[in-house]
Amino acid sequence: MNYLAKIRENKPLIYNIMNEVASNFSTNGLIALGASVSVSNTPKEAEEIGKNSKAVVLNLGTLSEERAEALLLAGKAANKAGIPVILDPIAVGATTFRTKVIYEILSTIKLAAICANAGEIAVLGDALEKTTSPDSSIEENNPAIAKKVAKKYETIVIATGEVDVITDGIQTTLCRNGHTMLQNITASGCLLTSVIGAFISVAGNSMYEASVEATAGYGIAAERAMQKAYGPGMFVPRFLDELYFLNNEVINTQKKLEKYQA
Repeated sequence: MNYLAKIRENKPLIYNIMNEVASNFSTNGLIALGASVSVSNTPKEAEEIGKNSKAVVLNLGTLSEERAEALLLAGKAANKAGIPVILDPIAVGATTFRTKVIYEILSTIKLAAICANAGEIAVLGDALEKTTSPDSSIEENNPAIAKKVAKKYETIVIATGEVDVITDGIQTTLCRNGHTMLQNITASGCLLTSVIGAFISVAGNSMYEASVEATAGYGIAAERAMQKAYGPGMFVPRFLDELYFLNNEVINTQKKLEKYQA
């Protein structure tokens, strides 16, 4: 399936409850990709926007009590409407409040996907006690841990690292696309989660395949951006350009994927 073509044809509304640090970059990235975007963090709008969007992205950055309420309201409204919900459990384990909210989401909302760095996935999989910041990760992105989390929460897991792991608990794909410059800009993980939301929103029953395609396409855009950039300041606008010009042919010819067998 040509997910990018469907995104650009249908312009799905992706509702993001999102931290202030990431909102500008993430919304620009989604628009460059071809999606429509809504960002609202107030509980007074969460249910209404949640049930009228095509995907809901729950981003735990710069968490507050009001935002926590909005996350839960939007996720539950989306579940009732049959709209996919994607979770970015930023810095899970770092604080008691944050961790409690994340596990309340996990226990009350059906998730289409969880997208997080390898360290955050390790916390969810009981392989690591806590993360200390949104950027903290671990050296090894262990597919077995991601598979455990996927099975536990009956969802797709995208665990990012030097090699990204995408799994639904049964099938697992390793993605070697990407560039280390993504570690030198803020909100690169937040935008990836939103991009996965856009791909899933048009995927129907092919959400796993869409998640693999989104992860590979995102990494390819980063690689292509660094062919024209020297540092983070130049990278960001070129990365947005590459998302805008990304197409199915580029993804199919440049993706570096392999099936993981354990």
